[in-house]
Amino acid sequence: MVLTDSIGFMVQGLMINQFRVGLIINPVAGLGGSVALKGSDGMTAQALALGAVPMAQPRAAAALAELLAQKNQFNVLTVAGEMGADVCETLGLNYQVCYTPATFPTTANDTEQAAQAIAGQGVDILLFAGGDGTARNLCAALGERTTVLGIPAGCKIHSGVYAISPQAAGKLVQRLINGELVTLQDAAVMDIDEIAFREGVVKAKRYGEMRIPAELRYVQSVKAAGKESEELVLDDLAAYVVSQLEDNVRYVMGSGSTVAAVMAELGLTNTLLGVDVVENGQLLASDVTAAQLLELVSGYPSKLVITLIGGQGHVFGRGNQQLSPAVITAIGCHNIMLLATKTKLQQLNGRPLLADTGDAALDKALHGLLNVLTGYNDYVIYRLGYEDEE
Repeated sequence: MVLTDSIGFMVQGLMINQFRVGLIINPVAGLGGSVALKGSDGMTAQALALGAVPMAQPRAAAALAELLAQKNQFNVLTVAGEMGADVCETLGLNYQVCYTPATFPTTANDTEQAAQAIAGQGVDILLFAGGDGTARNLCAALGERTTVLGIPAGCKIHSGVYAISPQAAGKLVQRLINGELVTLQDAAVMDIDEIAFREGVVKAKRYGEMRIPAELRYVQSVKAAGKESEELVLDDLAAYVVSQLEDNVRYVMGSGSTVAAVMAELGLTNTLLGVDVVENGQLLASDVTAAQLLELVSGYPSKLVITLIGGQGHVFGRGNQQLSPAVITAIGCHNIMLLATKTKLQQLNGRPLLADTGDAALDKALHGLLNVLTGYNDYVIYRLGYEDEE
């Protein structure tokens, strides 16, 4: 139902101001992830040609689905079509279109103009689905004037303005609608040079700050930059992993410097920011897409060697969308070898590891206490996911 001027609802004859949620979806966010393009900026046509499936709308829907029980308590101010209205219509939410793009596919300029139009109507919080580029657009358009919260849908998410998952974004807005006290704070908007990123070089830059609801269990940290400095620990860890590799098993080697140390121990060329496949000490495939990876592991004994993102704790769903739910399921949750130095775990300050695969059932299956390899035959037990989410 489209509402053009209704901004309140009646309770026992009294007019109550309705909670106002802004919504902007970047329809092409994250397209490059599953097809190993390591970003979506300027890559939409190529990503779609490689078989990428848009995920921003389903992820926005997953966040808003958390609010369906309260649908009569809030109104959504959004953008026409695939930038918001389509999802609201599907979910049966009360919504108002504040901006209509002139052409499709939409552009960064549409995101900025939509943000200004929605903020100009007055919202309690502006939800947006995208990645770091989308956050940059909103920061340029709004600065710190409007409280925002990102629904993670991009390939690379270094910024601290995003929830840890779409469901977490919905749960946090739910608390706001319920009138619970939530602290506000300014969080950094970060982005990287995607051209350099595709060459294996991370050049992150701070573009400003935006105001977010600050609930640590729902909002992710800024990604910790830099390579591991504990070279001896990484050498020991890598040596132990190599000693445990089995013959005729396909090892999917995830991204990041910790797994890169294992590849260096094997003497193999590594895709630092991509996913490689190793079998019997040889490089079977390099920088694979999700579709290629699924074909490589289906029907073969396979294991996954992966690390976590420093500072954030994400194991899946940030920079490694090649590890799709179908791939993880084909490999098997029991065949995942998680690597991290103790310093990397300490950076989390007790927060749990996180999985945001895009499949809620798989995320739940991954939850629990995990053995994390932190050195040569040295394991610690660490939780993935919050206890009340299991």
